[in-house]
Amino acid sequence: MYWDDTVIFGLVTVALMIVFMIGWVGFVVRDHLRKDERKKH
Repeated sequence: MYWDDTVIFGLVTVALMIVFMIGWVGFVVRDHLRKDERKKH
């Protein structure tokens, strides 16, 4: 099976977008949990 450059570029772009979204959501959730802990004290 031959992989075209445009196909590889598209897959890499999608993969980077998914990784970026997961990292952003994880950062927001972690920051939100940290704020909740600060509120209790």
